[in-house]
Amino acid sequence: MSGNRIADEADISRAVSSCGHADGLPYVHKVGVPPKQNLLNEFKFTFKETFFHDDPLRAFKDQARARKLLLGIRAIFPILDWGRRYDLSMFRADLIAGITTASLCIPQDIAYAKLANLDPQYGLYSSFVPPLIYAFMGSLRYIAIGPVAVVSLLLGTMLQKEFDPEVQKVEYQRLAFTATFFAGTTQFALGCFRFGFLIDLLSHAGVVGFKAGAAITITLQQLEGLLGMQTFTKKSGVIPVMKFVWTNVHHGWNWETIIIGVTFLVFLLLAKYLGKKNKKLFMIAAISPLISVVVSTFFVYITRAEKKGVQIVNHITKGINPSSVHQIYFTGSHVFTGFRIGAVAGMVALAEAVAIGRSFGAKKDHHIDGNREMVALGCTNIIGSMTSSFITTGSFSRSAINYMTGCKTAMSNIIIACVMCLTLLVLTPLFKYTPNAILASITISAVLGLVDYDAMILIWKTDKFDFIACTGAFLGVIFYSVEIGLLVAVCISFVKIFLHVTRPRIAVLGKIPRTTVYSNIQQYPEATKVPGVLIVRVDSAIYFSNSNYIKERILRLLADEGEPVQEKYQQRIQYLIMEMSPVVDIDTSGIHSMEDLFNSLQQSGIHLVLANPGQSVLAKLHASGLAKTVGDENVFLTVEDAVMTLAPKMEPNIHK
Repeated sequence: MSGNRIADEADISRAVSSCGHADGLPYVHKVGVPPKQNLLNEFKFTFKETFFHDDPLRAFKDQARARKLLLGIRAIFPILDWGRRYDLSMFRADLIAGITTASLCIPQDIAYAKLANLDPQYGLYSSFVPPLIYAFMGSLRYIAIGPVAVVSLLLGTMLQKEFDPEVQKVEYQRLAFTATFFAGTTQFALGCFRFGFLIDLLSHAGVVGFKAGAAITITLQQLEGLLGMQTFTKKSGVIPVMKFVWTNVHHGWNWETIIIGVTFLVFLLLAKYLGKKNKKLFMIAAISPLISVVVSTFFVYITRAEKKGVQIVNHITKGINPSSVHQIYFTGSHVFTGFRIGAVAGMVALAEAVAIGRSFGAKKDHHIDGNREMVALGCTNIIGSMTSSFITTGSFSRSAINYMTGCKTAMSNIIIACVMCLTLLVLTPLFKYTPNAILASITISAVLGLVDYDAMILIWKTDKFDFIACTGAFLGVIFYSVEIGLLVAVCISFVKIFLHVTRPRIAVLGKIPRTTVYSNIQQYPEATKVPGVLIVRVDSAIYFSNSNYIKERILRLLADEGEPVQEKYQQRIQYLIMEMSPVVDIDTSGIHSMEDLFNSLQQSGIHLVLANPGQSVLAKLHASGLAKTVGDENVFLTVEDAVMTLAPKMEPNIHK
């Protein structure tokens, strides 16, 4: 601050004369008293802006009752809306997209079921009924529904802490369906009650770190299949996993399996690289997992490699989804456990679906109704839990293939479901000799894309605190567990919110030369401070959580300004102007702190002046009587009005 040039009284006089009346007197806009608001109307407005800011009922205004009913049904089932305009050209595009995406689903579903510690058919089940439900209720045309790696890992990690997936297989499966049911009910409730904003508590930085950590953890878990190990550690941290792998290198690894796994992993990564480099070759990347499964299965079958220790899928139950309603825990001690696991996994699944929807929606400028999507995904998982499916959501890799192959509507999800139905009815015996190493390779190649280096670099450049959240989530996942990493991401995000709320920025303002604009002197070093006046701007609402800090911070700024004044021949501070345009609200604690600040200033012979308070803040200042205490003549529309009015009143007292 001391490096800023101090404007002299001539500067103030010139500013006043250039912005005043013809007679030289300043022209000041009067700040009016806001009209009293009806309490009920104020509550309705606040409630609407919080939960219904997008005005979802605007389409129903001035409509006949029958029309409203029809619009309501279409809102619940968007397929009735776009289905009226559906034609053969759209079907051809959706058919190609659906078949291509399904070719990726089949090997991924088997791999992700293994990741969730479930039998392979449950992965296939999860890509049959859930996509059908979403096709009728979802509004995003590009999103492809099915199991995803991160949620499958999270579900499997949390479930195995309650039941052993091998020894207590039935109880484990029942808890998986219970968690899926409660994941759906959580998503449905959030959408119905319009609490979708809770997803935003998972910051972008935290999600980036969490996904990167999950990718490393998933890759480590796939070493069991990639190396052909018969047994594997139940721990997920990088240190215990690597320690277990290296201690079993001589008697746990199967070299035939390693050759198969590594060969096809290189093929998959190369295909993905070519697909990114040349969009014309993206089909190679899309069908490379299915090619790997077909070729490796044929190779194992003709060589009988399973007799040499190469582990294979073996049996996949044939037939479409059986009912699992009777397996869900609706009563008993496991209900709360299922709810806890389902709520956490459901929130993560929602975050991934919303991120995918925003990503692909932005490319085509499509509006995304987050609450409607939550209801659709909730119904998808509720019905899925009753049809032997585990938690599903939007898959980024499948949605990318769906988008790239020219998907036009959600009909592509119906095509995917039909292909999966055919697979379950006819093709499952063909996967008997599929080596586990291929499933591990497919999973590794899929999850490596979750490590977003560009996003991490951007986070580092943009916000160091966000980078701490990203790093904390990443380290929490790889060194402890997926749940710990997620908890770290949420906690650091809350700490950031807490710091911003309790320690808001308070800027000292100066006048930009040859303008009437007052800005932060740290941002604009050429800005000049007005002699005898300290102008501050509080960049936050004033609440109980920060009101005392704001008062103390302003008093410290006044004390800092007073030190150089006493050492030089300068005018002492006589007015404190608070620029209040960023102060969107103030509570009773804030009012009391403002009163304390006013009293402290009075004892020092300094006048408190307010500039540009908002309607809500001004109404509370008048209701509390603080506006009268400060004085209506000390409340101005702009800082410039305040300076022009106060300049002639300035006492010419100089500190020596």
